[in-house]
Amino acid sequence: ALGAVMCLSNLYVFFKTGWSMGVTLTACILAFGSFQLLQALRLVKKPLGVLENNALTTVASGAGYMTGGGNMAAFGALLMITTVRPDSTAMIAWFGVIAALGVFAAIPIKRQLINHEELAFPTGTATAETINSIHSAAAGGGSGKVTWLAGSALFAAALTWVRDAWHWIPATFGLPVTLAGRALADWTLSFKAEVVLIGAGALMSFRTGWSLLLGGLLTYAVLGPALIAHGIITTVSYKAIVAWTLWPGAAILVASGLTSFALDYHSIARSFTGLTRIFRKKSPEDADAGIAAVECPEWWFPVGFVALAPIVTGLMVWLFQIPLWAGLIAVPLAVVMGFVAARVTGETDVTPTKALGPVTQLIYGIITPGNLSGNIMAANVTGGIGLHAADLLTTLKTGWLLGAKPRHQFYAQLFGVLAGAAIVVPAFNLILPDPSVLGGEAWPAPSCVVWAGVSKSFAGGIGALHPTAKTAIMVGLALGVALALFEKLAPKKLRPLLPSPAGLGIAMVLPGSNCIAMFIGSAIAEFMRRRMPALAEKTVVPVASGLIAGESLMGILIAFLVVTGVLAK
Repeated sequence: ALGAVMCLSNLYVFFKTGWSMGVTLTACILAFGSFQLLQALRLVKKPLGVLENNALTTVASGAGYMTGGGNMAAFGALLMITTVRPDSTAMIAWFGVIAALGVFAAIPIKRQLINHEELAFPTGTATAETINSIHSAAAGGGSGKVTWLAGSALFAAALTWVRDAWHWIPATFGLPVTLAGRALADWTLSFKAEVVLIGAGALMSFRTGWSLLLGGLLTYAVLGPALIAHGIITTVSYKAIVAWTLWPGAAILVASGLTSFALDYHSIARSFTGLTRIFRKKSPEDADAGIAAVECPEWWFPVGFVALAPIVTGLMVWLFQIPLWAGLIAVPLAVVMGFVAARVTGETDVTPTKALGPVTQLIYGIITPGNLSGNIMAANVTGGIGLHAADLLTTLKTGWLLGAKPRHQFYAQLFGVLAGAAIVVPAFNLILPDPSVLGGEAWPAPSCVVWAGVSKSFAGGIGALHPTAKTAIMVGLALGVALALFEKLAPKKLRPLLPSPAGLGIAMVLPGSNCIAMFIGSAIAEFMRRRMPALAEKTVVPVASGLIAGESLMGILIAFLVVTGVLAK
């Protein structure tokens, strides 16, 4: 149930911001609070234990993160390009099988990355600390975090109802200032009454937040007026501006992702070295009967691969007209990239979907030219397998620190991703019955816009673009490479002063109002961390999570009531 809530919440946030939020921290706090309530109602006798919460969080993470790894970016981009909605049952099978294959792909590298090398997996470590904290009677912080989360969720839900159901307050507030003869709000530079954006910003780093603001101002206060002045675009609107700025924005994202990926060659090399160790003589620890009883047997991975790979390949051929030989290449390529993604996540806490997806799109743009849907969905295979392998290893890190059984967590994650696949497709159809709204100001879907644009470039070339857009792509590629190099090579003290390429690139396909709101959220969180660290530790994550959950779930309810005719648009 919590996984369904997280999945719905993430779906809403993804199409508003382009980000899929990690759900483990929110899920463990919600689990603790839910069982406190059930105890108070005398529906359960025993309190939720630490390992029970860990198991529950593992299921919720598998279900709630179904929006990530390129799943919804690919699905949205597919509808933007083809306008043909695939059969829902087939898409549930598609997402479920890809995610399950990612879960199996984590098995052979778990002991190497977690038991032996003890990689950090920062989110997994933070979740273990949070679970210990809220379950510890001495800490006394559990109930407080639940209260903050519940209060902020109720506030966000009430605000959303007043704004979107009763229309008592406007969705945006503009300033009485003009730019190039037009109100700032016409350039999308306004304040939004959407606290989900503030919550999302609070969960980002301040560097990403101010990079979003910088990118938003560059896009709508500098590039937009210049495009109008030179006649490159003729209307002042979000869609018209983004149709041009998409190209430099996507170039920054792709170039920075690939450069960071290449610079992390040590991780890539170590991932393949770790794979070879799987086939070497087992260590005494691995031969220990006690370890074998709780770990997943390594033969599960080849059996899972043999069982699931033909299904993925068959769906690629049937749903997206990818040639069989090209589909046969995709799955082993995706599994290898999944191993690499898992290590990068363990060392940096960032799953390199922005690098792995375009690499696959480039490969398929070469071997199956002109097949736009195949290009997008082949990249979905790579991103999905990589994400779910990394997600399971993140929750396994939490379990390793808490003393949980990996085999039980494997079952939990597998149930979670299958449930998430069954939830995410119907929820998408409910929220977005008309895919033509994607890429508009109400549903910016920036990641979908980028995936669709990259696919068009790799599949059909960029010859039809305006000459200035081609120049902007070259500038974006150079800037993306430069920012990634500076991020890697600059002194540690200077890195927070460098713009985040992810923030800068995604800002060029988001409305300026979204960038402003997320910056405000990140600035408030940063101020609290610096000036009131104790209060920030207790409130930032719960309040931000509550704002996201409250608005997104109420927004989904309102969308349902509109679709069924209970509410007017």
